[in-house]
Amino acid sequence: MKWFNAWNLSIRTRSMWSAKLQLGVAVGGVLLFTAGAHSGNLMPPAGPVASTMKTLAEIEPRIAINAANTPGDADGSPSLFKITQRGSYYLTSNITGVAGKNGIEIVASGVTLDLNGFDLLGVAGSLDGVGVSVADLTNLAVVNGSARSWGWRGVNLAGFGSVNCRVEGVLASGNALGGILVGVDSTVTNCAATSNTFGIVAAQGSTVTNCSAYNNTGDGILAGDGSTVISCAASGNIGGSGIRTANGGTISHCSASGNTGSGIFAGAGSTVTHCSANENTSNGILTDAGSTIADCSVRLNTLDGIFCTEDCVIRGNTCSFNGNSGDGAGIHAIGFGNRIEGNNCTRADRGIDVDGTGNIIIKNTCAINITNWTIVANNVVGPILDRRAPASAAINGNSAPSSLGSTDPNANFTY
Repeated sequence: MKWFNAWNLSIRTRSMWSAKLQLGVAVGGVLLFTAGAHSGNLMPPAGPVASTMKTLAEIEPRIAINAANTPGDADGSPSLFKITQRGSYYLTSNITGVAGKNGIEIVASGVTLDLNGFDLLGVAGSLDGVGVSVADLTNLAVVNGSARSWGWRGVNLAGFGSVNCRVEGVLASGNALGGILVGVDSTVTNCAATSNTFGIVAAQGSTVTNCSAYNNTGDGILAGDGSTVISCAASGNIGGSGIRTANGGTISHCSASGNTGSGIFAGAGSTVTHCSANENTSNGILTDAGSTIADCSVRLNTLDGIFCTEDCVIRGNTCSFNGNSGDGAGIHAIGFGNRIEGNNCTRADRGIDVDGTGNIIIKNTCAINITNWTIVANNVVGPILDRRAPASAAINGNSAPSSLGSTDPNANFTY
């Protein structure tokens, strides 16, 4: 029986291997069939085979700046390269200027020029790095690169009445007449202007955002009527203000320090908020009639921390150490119709100095000035309380009596 059992086991084993082999063949057939079903038709289509490669114009649908595409000329505004048709252009290398010529001249509207990270380097006697030379151009943009050492301006989109222009991501330095200039209703964003005559100049209705201006010999940032300057920094500018706007300007979240003119100079009807002006040789913030200065910090300016003329609101500012090495007040108002409210003025020659009549002075605090209050007659003044002497006992707990000495909500305090 042993031989019979062994023979039976052998038959069963061969049957199992046969079944596995048949299953493998079946599965392999299914896989081959499936692969064939998804591979598509392997036969090429009838007719000639066409190329599927894209052209250079399809890959880079812009025009390179070069002698073939954008040749310059020697006319009344000579240039190395000249853009005469609307479209998108880009640099493929650095450009070095020559005396008596612009680097890139634009004479058409609807042009975007991408400097592509390259450098426009001027030489003695050169003209603009990028400039316009015909009237009334619109919709121009220059982005992403640098322009330095030109005999005139680095990027000049302001000439001949240009409007609605954009300069973004441009560094301008060492240009003899100005760093970056734009026309009416334009924008300048994420730019820096260093060691030019004027740093950044924007005509009326423009916006300058996230820019810096350093060590220019005129104003760091200068903007026309109705312009806005936001989140910018201006420092070390010589012979001009750090940031300056004409009438109806808005300056917000900016800093101006170490300028030889005023840190911030705003024309009539302007608003200056959430700014700082420190260590300027003239005033910290100076504004003309009908303006608002609110929630700013002015410190260590040689003259006044804040200077205003008439019909202004000066509210919630922190003024300290002004009149530094000179003669100045924390706040100085010379006209009438001003509202001076809720400011803190310390460590100046005069805390609050009001030379005009018909102003209202309420809720302010002054401390450690040579003279805390200098106010001429015929103004409206909340009571001024002298609280310089220790006015309260030690406090340790949840409550304490008032040591203000007044319940008048409009009281001013010396402390």
